[in-house]
Amino acid sequence: MPAPRTPANPNPNQQSAPAGASRLDGTDRRVLELLGRDGRASYAEIGLLVNLSATAVKRRVDRLRDRGVVRGFTVVLDPELLGWGTEAFVEVYCRERTSPEEILSALRQFPEVVAAWTVTGDADALVHLRAADTRHLESVIERIRKERGVQRSRSSVVLSQLIGG
Repeated sequence: MPAPRTPANPNPNQQSAPAGASRLDGTDRRVLELLGRDGRASYAEIGLLVNLSATAVKRRVDRLRDRGVVRGFTVVLDPELLGWGTEAFVEVYCRERTSPEEILSALRQFPEVVAAWTVTGDADALVHLRAADTRHLESVIERIRKERGVQRSRSSVVLSQLIGG
């Protein structure tokens, strides 16, 4: 059943946007899309595609940065070309009373950790790892399992990426 029409939800088939997103107009969204595709695109190049001057694009990007919508610009590296071609997600199960800060402290020492999250469900954390090969991956997982507070882990090695990256 569709959501009822109210002033807060004029389109019953549309999900409500996050709070900050409602202040983004179509041009802001298009500028963000173009920056997301190529963070090195010049303001002039973006301006041509959104029908604005380079100065107007810069002002929009500055405003988006000030609001925290754009948190920074970065380089995207190819892990395989850097020798980190093996990828896995590891569910980490901790002993009772292991805080997120303790998990963070334990994981920060591993350069192979790409990202980590606390999660709902049986596991306490989900850890994204990159390693040179399966032997390296196994070594990292074993070192993580030896950390104080870690009880056990369950790993899934990535075979291929379908979306993202």
